[in-house]
Amino acid sequence: MSESADSRRKTLNFNVGVLGHVDSGKTSLARALSSTASTAAFDKNPQSRERGITLDLGFSSFTVDLPDHLRDSEGQKQYESLQFTLVDCPGHASLIRTIIGGAQIIDLMMLVVDVVKGVQTQTAECLLIGELTCPRMVVVLNKIDLLPPNKRQSAIEKMTKRLHKTLENTRFKECPVIAVAAKPGGPEAPDAEEPQAVPELIELLKKQTYLPQRDPGGDLLMAVDHCFSIRGQGTVMTGTILQGSLAINDTVEIPALKVTKKIKSVQMFRKPVSGAMQGDRVGVCVTQFDPKLLERGVVCSPGSLRTLYAAVISVRKIGYFKGSLSTRAKFHITVGHETVMARVTFFGLPPVGASEPPSVSKPPPSQPCSLDTPFSFEREYFHQDEYVTAQGEASPACDPEQWALLEFERPVTCPLLCLVIGSKLDTDIHANACRLAFQGRLLQGFEDKGYAESTLPRLRIYKTKHKEGQVERVTDDYTVIGRNLFKKETNLQLFVGLKVTLSTGETGVIEGGFGQSGKFKIRVLEGLCPETKQLLSSTSKKKGKGGSKGGAANEEEPKTDSQPVSINLHFKRYVFDPHKKMVQS
Repeated sequence: MSESADSRRKTLNFNVGVLGHVDSGKTSLARALSSTASTAAFDKNPQSRERGITLDLGFSSFTVDLPDHLRDSEGQKQYESLQFTLVDCPGHASLIRTIIGGAQIIDLMMLVVDVVKGVQTQTAECLLIGELTCPRMVVVLNKIDLLPPNKRQSAIEKMTKRLHKTLENTRFKECPVIAVAAKPGGPEAPDAEEPQAVPELIELLKKQTYLPQRDPGGDLLMAVDHCFSIRGQGTVMTGTILQGSLAINDTVEIPALKVTKKIKSVQMFRKPVSGAMQGDRVGVCVTQFDPKLLERGVVCSPGSLRTLYAAVISVRKIGYFKGSLSTRAKFHITVGHETVMARVTFFGLPPVGASEPPSVSKPPPSQPCSLDTPFSFEREYFHQDEYVTAQGEASPACDPEQWALLEFERPVTCPLLCLVIGSKLDTDIHANACRLAFQGRLLQGFEDKGYAESTLPRLRIYKTKHKEGQVERVTDDYTVIGRNLFKKETNLQLFVGLKVTLSTGETGVIEGGFGQSGKFKIRVLEGLCPETKQLLSSTSKKKGKGGSKGGAANEEEPKTDSQPVSINLHFKRYVFDPHKKMVQS
């Protein structure tokens, strides 16, 4: 390993996401914690400076000695020091897309809560995103300087208790809570006053660190959050490596623009290095590239990312979402680093014992599921009008296994198996409601613009159909004429050869039309039972009373309680079959 690569490896980079409700003091806290600010840090966005709100993922970092628990089992240090990279995520609800983009690279979440206001809507949404993307969390109660000194301790204890109650049913149960004042006196106050309890927070963060799984293998995928030019050098893209590694002279692709570029130099927090790997925060310099073309997005190994027009995902509803998840509805889909509208179709496993389709589109009985049935084009799936939840008070983890087809309004670029989040971001941002609706993994992507003709017919999602008509009369022991099963204008040829069942138990086959009014002829394979003939003769007499061609209509009074014999036709139709063919098992 070259010397610069060696020194680079001596620092362990640990990404801490700073999330929380708008104005909870996240940026002040990041500033109080940091010594080195990377280019994107502290609200580089002029719009954000005016509003005093973080509008993009700011990044900054500070380095500490490696804590003892990160030495290996022999007490050896694999790393010399520990660098915390703080990913400051915006708290404005309308900017939730940005947070989801940042959350995919986070090793530890720091949830900042205003000690006076407590948990707010966005705090709850941040919690959810944390649950989906991050294994550990620390809660920071900020702005303790606003509490009167004599009541400060009791107010902190009360809020800590409330937070533990809120977190009790999440993966962050029992997580540590610490109280600080990142910017005593508020954002406008002079910097004379020292922040309170920040050294204690740094110690707590050190305790919470672990060795993240970092793998230099596989294709490169880097999330770029900022792009700018340096005169005489070229264009620098800063971001975090989500997977794989990169080195000077590597060729990388910017898939959104379909261009490839050669890496001229690499920096990590202002120090030149020869390369970097998964989890590292880097600046990569390329030449002859206009930075305006890519403010944020992804960079990858050439040809490794796919541009998708549609996708199949595993899907799980988010418990706090109060709306329904209906097929054909549109959701904001966050996938990779993009958020795009998509139309959703939900589908699941066929109902148990579904050799003869049931007459109503009922969801399959729920089996607790961990999504362990792999998706496959070889299987048949059952079309659902909406997402099916487990009965009773069960959590979403007990919902039956199901999937969704997403049809994007514009193509998206992303890796397979990446996290997908569906939201209703057009919900009123001041309404106290969770807008994250479902989550899943991307299992299958459709790269062909004409996927509706080329690939969708391979997706065997079916609906069950049931039609009911009546027997009008018997022509002989093996043939009956039926009515009311089809409209007059229906092309009966499509139904010839389909099996039907009579309510009296016999099965028959549709042989063709009879006359012009939608009536049809059925061949009864085993012949009609004597009881059926009896029943049918009595109903047809009742009809033909006073003038049937048989002339026998008046011989006996028909039984007034006789039931007409119904004809049942069950079949299934594949939703994406271009020929709309009817299939019977």
